[in-house]
Amino acid sequence: MNRLAEETSPYLRQHADNPVDWFPWGDEAFAKARDQDRPIFLSVGYSACHWCHVMAHESFEDAAVAAALNTGFVPVKVDREERPDVDAVYMEAVQALTGRGGWPMSVFMTPDGRPFFGGTYFPPHDVHGLPGFGRLLEAVGEAWTERRAEVERQADALADAVTRRSTLPEVAVGLPAASPGGAARLAGAIDSLAQRFDEVYGGFGPAPKFPQPVLVELCLRHHRASGDPRSLAMAETTLAAMASGGIYDHLGGGFCRYSTDDTWTVPHFEKMLYDQAGLVRCYLHAWQLTGRHHWLEVVEETIGYVLRDLGTDTGGFCSSEDADSEGEEGSFYLWTRQQFDDVLGEESKVASSWYGLDGDPNFGDRHILRRPPGTAIGRPPAVTRARARLVEARAIRERPGLDDKVLTEWNAMFGSTLAEAAGATGRREWVDAARSLAGFLLGQLRGPGGRWLRSWQGGRARHLAYAADYAWLVDCFTRVGELTGEAQWLGHAAEVAEDMVRLFRQGDGPLFVTGADAEALVVRPLDALDGATPSATSVGGTAMVRLGALLGDRAVGDAGRSLLASVAAVADEHPLAAANAVAGDDMVAGGMLEVVVTGSRPDLVRAVQARYEPALVLAWGERQQTPLWEGRSDDLAYVCRDYRCSAPAATVEELVDRLEDEGRRPPVRLDEVAPA
Repeated sequence: MNRLAEETSPYLRQHADNPVDWFPWGDEAFAKARDQDRPIFLSVGYSACHWCHVMAHESFEDAAVAAALNTGFVPVKVDREERPDVDAVYMEAVQALTGRGGWPMSVFMTPDGRPFFGGTYFPPHDVHGLPGFGRLLEAVGEAWTERRAEVERQADALADAVTRRSTLPEVAVGLPAASPGGAARLAGAIDSLAQRFDEVYGGFGPAPKFPQPVLVELCLRHHRASGDPRSLAMAETTLAAMASGGIYDHLGGGFCRYSTDDTWTVPHFEKMLYDQAGLVRCYLHAWQLTGRHHWLEVVEETIGYVLRDLGTDTGGFCSSEDADSEGEEGSFYLWTRQQFDDVLGEESKVASSWYGLDGDPNFGDRHILRRPPGTAIGRPPAVTRARARLVEARAIRERPGLDDKVLTEWNAMFGSTLAEAAGATGRREWVDAARSLAGFLLGQLRGPGGRWLRSWQGGRARHLAYAADYAWLVDCFTRVGELTGEAQWLGHAAEVAEDMVRLFRQGDGPLFVTGADAEALVVRPLDALDGATPSATSVGGTAMVRLGALLGDRAVGDAGRSLLASVAAVADEHPLAAANAVAGDDMVAGGMLEVVVTGSRPDLVRAVQARYEPALVLAWGERQQTPLWEGRSDDLAYVCRDYRCSAPAATVEELVDRLEDEGRRPPVRLDEVAPA
């Protein structure tokens, strides 16, 4: 057994019995590399990564490969979800070397951490132009011992490349002189999206197709602001294609990570918590905008999946479920027609037709359940009955592996979404779950002195939290405060926001990935561009603008606006790489819509929470000593924008009138714009 058995990461513990003498990332590994003059072999992956498991079985469980690693290198294993800083730095190196990235990530580096060679998956033997891993180890070892000067030059050049790729050029930081800003920048981003939009199957760009909820949100926001049917059509076509495709779990709810094909049929079957958080928000807003009930069904089923299958007894949520079960990718989700017939009997015909089992299998000799593109999503009663029986039958199968570490960022992200969904729908159990999750984060993810930590598992929290953790905590606590009317959550949000700026920002620039108190890597990367999740800079900036409006604290709001401005030039040049910042800037440019509901008026609170108003903040419940509450009489709703307030509303009808008067445009519910 190597040194990984006591790690909090299930991914690292999966490698504890490898014959490879793995080290976790840390001083011990680097000291050994220096003392023995060996290169470090860095392997980065995550628990739900299918090809990570493949490489582990093929190479890391092989005695000959292990012997080569143990004698010639210092092997280091990293969970990218626990250490996104390490992953970000060395992924830049791999992309600079190969032009592409992914996981598993394999990097060779000097004892001082400079990478000199790397790639992703390497097979055990030469195949399709890829060198076998054993032969690669021989070649790298020979270069290290025989051509050290060449290796050092390569390490210097690659370290310089990583530095350039991990930071924004000076011209890209700050507000450009001729920035269009606001609605013009948002419209420009939509034009760019339209050029990449797949009009047949939805999504933006060719296969492999990732959900990209930030881009869908951009379309919904633009439609809400402009009434443009094009942006709503792009959003709804994409949402319909994903919800009907194999990327969606039609029996248990929730979305797989991505689709390998254009039609969203064949996914990699892992399910990530952050995807559920981002996509639930998209479907929730689509329902609020259009009133289409099938969008709400996706919200309910996906939240149901997270609460049921990713929940813990503590109130937090696990990171992901694997693609594999019973040693096979997707086995838990696949069906044959005979299995359908065995479970459903005479009802099999209708359900088989509905889920696409009448045709040829679409995954080997079995079927991934899906609806044909462009067909209805809402299930008829007969299919609903059959679905319940299929769910029961599937429950006896071996479930995919569960990564039970609880990540601050992903949990806070889901907490934000859950709070918004609870308010919009009035679902009491979701209110309780959002409050419980926020309480868990407060109680379990802070270290001595209040420093937030990244990861929790089995009662232990580890690793200093990153900018993204802080940014989503600000958003989560703010939205839980808006959901519950409890003042404490805004206080927690303000504390996190202050620490976020202090630890992760220098001057007027974007947020760094790591805090000023964190371990120094080869480079300190910025978190300014969107990836699988929105950038920390845009999330933190937007959250602080909203928090500042709720607190009546101009300094907090100005700090948020400054963060968004720090990536304005990038948003102009590459709007789809900074789409969440484009959305935040549009909110700022239009002015915040501030609503205060005083006294005990749950009807007025519900009227506000039910609407999709991206630039709205809601104060209610416990009175606070802030300008937003000064001079307010009880049992009324006050609607303000840009330091100007409408007459107080005493009824729901009056409140809706005020909101539509103060909004840039009235809400649109156009059922005829996009196909269901």
